[in-house]
Amino acid sequence: MLWEVGIPGKVGTLWEGGVFKLRIIFPDDYPQKPPKCQFVPPLFHPNVYPSGTVCLSIVNEDQDWKPAITLKQILLGIQDLLNDPNPNSPAQSDAYVLFKRDRAAYDKRIREQTAAHRSTD
Repeated sequence: MLWEVGIPGKVGTLWEGGVFKLRIIFPDDYPQKPPKCQFVPPLFHPNVYPSGTVCLSIVNEDQDWKPAITLKQILLGIQDLLNDPNPNSPAQSDAYVLFKRDRAAYDKRIREQTAAHRSTD
């Protein structure tokens, strides 16, 4: 099963006003195994692989995934991750390096990305 959803950027963050398309692919044995969550197109973010796949422990079968985790918890976790990257789990080297070494340049890049994903509502 495949769902496509929009993750809104949180109010008061660099992501505010953007809506980021996320593809959720549910495996046949869901909820025993976690869904794969992938931004389409891929986002510039330390915890998003170049493929767009989200690097988040609660959707990682080998880390914190539990069948009781709800889709709401997953989506809220991804929304929180946008503004609060986990530097201990980098998935995209360019975004990670910029986040760690030049926060002003990183913030500018995020503002530009958000502007490109503005909601039309």
